[in-house]
Amino acid sequence: MAVLSVDLALRRWADLGIVAMERGRTPTAPIVCEIIAWDDPGPVSGLVSSPVQAEILAGRLNHLCGVRNIRVLMLDGPQAWKSGRNGLEHARLSERQLNTAAKTGLPGIVKPATYRAFAEFCVDVYDALCRRGWKRLAAHDRPQGAQERILVESYPHAAWKALGIKCLPSKRRCGVCDLAETFAALKAAMPLKVNRPPNHDQLQAIVGGLAGLALEAGDPVGARLVGSTPRREDGHWREGFIVLPELPWQHLMVVGHGHKAEVRRAPSGRVFLQG
Repeated sequence: MAVLSVDLALRRWADLGIVAMERGRTPTAPIVCEIIAWDDPGPVSGLVSSPVQAEILAGRLNHLCGVRNIRVLMLDGPQAWKSGRNGLEHARLSERQLNTAAKTGLPGIVKPATYRAFAEFCVDVYDALCRRGWKRLAAHDRPQGAQERILVESYPHAAWKALGIKCLPSKRRCGVCDLAETFAALKAAMPLKVNRPPNHDQLQAIVGGLAGLALEAGDPVGARLVGSTPRREDGHWREGFIVLPELPWQHLMVVGHGHKAEVRRAPSGRVFLQG
């Protein structure tokens, strides 16, 4: 069971983080992560295709998923605008609940204002994929039938927190040591196998994509939905879920020397003692 996870980027194709992820056949088998690097596809219809164009990116993602029979596509970027009836002034419900740094308001309105181009690009990517037969996630279900393909919004910053791992610093502030330490912490929490060391964008795609593996497998405890069902309102898509990974911890109570402690065992077998 595989998913494709993408850390979206607007300015350069090289900034896209693209990872195909597959669960092992047993609970202790590693999650296999294949890092995929795409170059700028070059001139298209007489124009250079940089920065990334939503329609071209959607076509390439759709083709890659078709070739690999992938039915869950994770995208790190807003899928829709705020509903005018959600009771919030500047944000979608998911963004308020996760306290995201950027907020997607009514169509064309974002905070901060510099986020607008990226937000519009992301919504365009979702729409372009939907024209190719994909649909935004509407419920906590795995794809039903071979033809159903779902788009899932990820948010790596919150995914790190959900896993209890210190968040990866922003790309501008992330040093080599930060990258290595965060990747090591993720591998300590769960078994991972990668075809090469990930860069910042690719590591963000990996942590964001973990929830997609749970959705694809129909794992009810491996993913948490935040927000509300996406819907059409006044000609635009509104709201939508952000999906975060959840570790299937095993809880045991240990008593010794008059003190109780909680033992938490991760899927990798690593044991944490709290108390």
